[in-house]
Amino acid sequence: MTDAAEPRVRLNRDRVLRVAVALADSGGIESLTMRKLGVELGVEAMSLYNHVANKADLLDGMIDIVFAEIELPTGETDWRAAMRRRAVSARDVLSRHRWATGLMESRTTPGPATLRHHDTVLGILRGAGFSIELAAHAYSALDSYIYGFALQEPSLPFDNGEDTAKVAQAIMSRFASGEFPHLTEIAVEYVMQPGYDYGNEFAFGLELILDGLERALRSV
Repeated sequence: MTDAAEPRVRLNRDRVLRVAVALADSGGIESLTMRKLGVELGVEAMSLYNHVANKADLLDGMIDIVFAEIELPTGETDWRAAMRRRAVSARDVLSRHRWATGLMESRTTPGPATLRHHDTVLGILRGAGFSIELAAHAYSALDSYIYGFALQEPSLPFDNGEDTAKVAQAIMSRFASGEFPHLTEIAVEYVMQPGYDYGNEFAFGLELILDGLERALRSV
């Protein structure tokens, strides 16, 4: 006597979205189609439209899942610590969902987690004394930096310090000594030194932005 077949997991919107996120993580957003998503879920593509209205609705929901993964500081009395924690968490989340970086602020019908994220961040800034205008400036500056770094980091032609040194040496070997003195200097004296990690540049740039925002807040 054979065992009964395992019951099929019931399809719902959350499962559709999470499988779509997993597919985008593994193959990129360009490779995600309703047909491929249906195959992964074991259903016809048309069945997906019982849970998502269209591809745009699918993307709205996927981005909402990504926003929900970003840590939102609660009970923080120090706005700098709150913004720092949020920025570091956002970078970590986007490193897991690289396809999402260019879509984070593109949704015209954002989901509840997306709206909650924005509202909470603005609330922290406003509670710290930021004017409406300065809060908008701060949000724009921070997001531009976070998303820009998240876009640039994976496009670099190296993954670790050893790779960095090899790439730098290969680039420098193509040119005569002294042809690009400043690039050579930073490569030899900084980038090719033991322990170099490009990821550490994120914290430095973030602190510069926070310093500037603090000065602006004091002048309000």
